[in-house]
Amino acid sequence: MNELAVEQVEDPTILNAHDAIVRVRLTTTCGSDLHLLGGYVPTMRAGDVLGHEFIGEIVETGSEVKNHRVGDRVVVCSFISCGKCWYCKNELYSLCDNSNPNAGIPEMLWGQAPGGCYGYSHALGGWAGSHAEYIRVPYADQGAFTVPDGVSDERALFASDAAPTGWMGADLGGVRPGDTVAVWGAGGVGQMAARAAILLGAERVIVIDRFQERLGQVEQVIGAETMNYETSEVLAELRETTGGRGPDVCIEAVGMEAHRDRPDFAYDQLKQQLRLQTDRPTAVREAIFAARKGGSVFVLGVFGGFVDKFPLGPLMNKGLTLRFAQQHGHRYIPMLLERMARDELATEHLATHVMPLDEAPAGYGMFKEKTDGCVRAVFRP
Repeated sequence: MNELAVEQVEDPTILNAHDAIVRVRLTTTCGSDLHLLGGYVPTMRAGDVLGHEFIGEIVETGSEVKNHRVGDRVVVCSFISCGKCWYCKNELYSLCDNSNPNAGIPEMLWGQAPGGCYGYSHALGGWAGSHAEYIRVPYADQGAFTVPDGVSDERALFASDAAPTGWMGADLGGVRPGDTVAVWGAGGVGQMAARAAILLGAERVIVIDRFQERLGQVEQVIGAETMNYETSEVLAELRETTGGRGPDVCIEAVGMEAHRDRPDFAYDQLKQQLRLQTDRPTAVREAIFAARKGGSVFVLGVFGGFVDKFPLGPLMNKGLTLRFAQQHGHRYIPMLLERMARDELATEHLATHVMPLDEAPAGYGMFKEKTDGCVRAVFRP
């Protein structure tokens, strides 16, 4: 666990007529990568290549790739979709039936298998990730999207995962004009969820975190309000600021390693370290208690297994709608790239530390420990 190195691997090759080979221009860390490194998501193996959020240039295509040519600058959705199965046809792209060649592993863990994801364990397909010079992109006509001229690599990079994940939380969470929305987590996904809520017409958006540099980005770039949970009584202040009701939509963008300065965090952390539960649902619990009666909670953070002390009673008795999903990015990426081109959606501020791929282990260290104001470490092969 927590062992990273930069090594030589074989260059990928075309294995299917629908493949493309992409030369990676930029690739970034993601908070969910830390779950892999910490051993909280099983089925990682020595030598696996990490990375699922990237932009690159097509250098080779299979004979059946129709929408792209060599030289195209593309952003690639982190989840892999065939575009043909029932789930893809119903825009549930991260649930694709054909993109996870290791379906038996998640079927054993979760009952059914999600689709494949680059660099995200053998439970999600064992696909080589983007922290490399080149990457094989299957179903290239489905998952690769041409970047408009004028949109920088640094901006378009986050259309691969953070921006569509955040937008999905606001969209499927049911944000409507006039709503008050609370977002737990001011990392890349939380900031994108907040911006999506604003663009969807929310009257007030409040982002909750403890790192001041991230909260500063929320205020200065995203245009949302902030709350530092180390100095605020979150539940009381959310209730007060909404006239006693609570937020209409609560979006959790933290995941299985949530932090909190409360006894339930210590309880969760101990049980997780002892492997008596797999995840820390600290932020999810708070979002459920915060939401107004009849409101909705959408969970964007990654969870892998089982949790204790889950507040089922508040969900039922408050009449809440609770939804989860891995990102259905293919729904949103073309629209997000258009908004980026119109300057409605800025993301490049998330790339606080851009460095050569050779420095990836140090970059992950900064990202994990949140040192030097690191929001995202971005690698340039």
